[in-house]
Amino acid sequence: MNTGDDIELHGLHISPDVDIITYTLAGIVDEEKGWGIRDDTFHCLEALKRLGCETWFKLGDRDLATHIYRTSLLKMGFTLSEATAVISKALGVKARIIPMSDHRVETRILTRDGTIHFQEYLVKRGMRDEVLGVKFAGVEEAEPAPGVVDSILDSDGIIIPPSNPIVSIGTILSIKGVREALRSSKARRVAISPIIAGHAVKGPLEKLLSGLGVEPSAYAVAAIYKDLVDTFILDQADIHERQRIERLGLKVVAAETLMKSLDDKVQLAAIALKEVQHK
Repeated sequence: MNTGDDIELHGLHISPDVDIITYTLAGIVDEEKGWGIRDDTFHCLEALKRLGCETWFKLGDRDLATHIYRTSLLKMGFTLSEATAVISKALGVKARIIPMSDHRVETRILTRDGTIHFQEYLVKRGMRDEVLGVKFAGVEEAEPAPGVVDSILDSDGIIIPPSNPIVSIGTILSIKGVREALRSSKARRVAISPIIAGHAVKGPLEKLLSGLGVEPSAYAVAAIYKDLVDTFILDQADIHERQRIERLGLKVVAAETLMKSLDDKVQLAAIALKEVQHK
């Protein structure tokens, strides 16, 4: 899991990507918002606002309990991966969720006003800034968390979801040994495009690609993954990109990749699973 988006707010360690996966697998995620816990309240945040605190990052009351517990575990000497395991088990999650590293790595966006934390760029400033570059602060010293490299090397199939290839997947790949493990893995490897008809489904991917001088297209994403995966799943709307992507040495599968409902998610997952099982 990407932890480059982690941020400290109100004295608490927040792990947004880890939490949304944990909440989703626990069956408590707020699917309408796409983050947080379903039917959560925001009384604590309202009280913090009255006290003059910044409350641009929306943290529900039950969501805050996770962050309080995580911070407490970290202060007791638990690593981030150990704390994640404790929390996911307490919430009834059976799958193993592994942060990319137990070391602090911070995704920072270079703007004309200097570098800012990714969450400040995304949430506080609403992606208004022109992106001049992306930096992963602390990545040089960061080691992969226990199980990260082994899980890649021991897998029969690996699916890279339609996440941002720069600040979500790219952050994970920047951790030493991870890219090399994925490249050398014997597993069938599949990536799903987060771009549909030249536009990102959500988030800042278009602005990030443009800021880095890269066209926002399914082909551009495929080029990022060209030496890391075997199959690239793109949307039917981008079928015209097939031949160009195939010239990168990738198998191309066209599908409906816009997930509006649970059924859409299940169908896309089935297509990806079929590809990783294909020999």
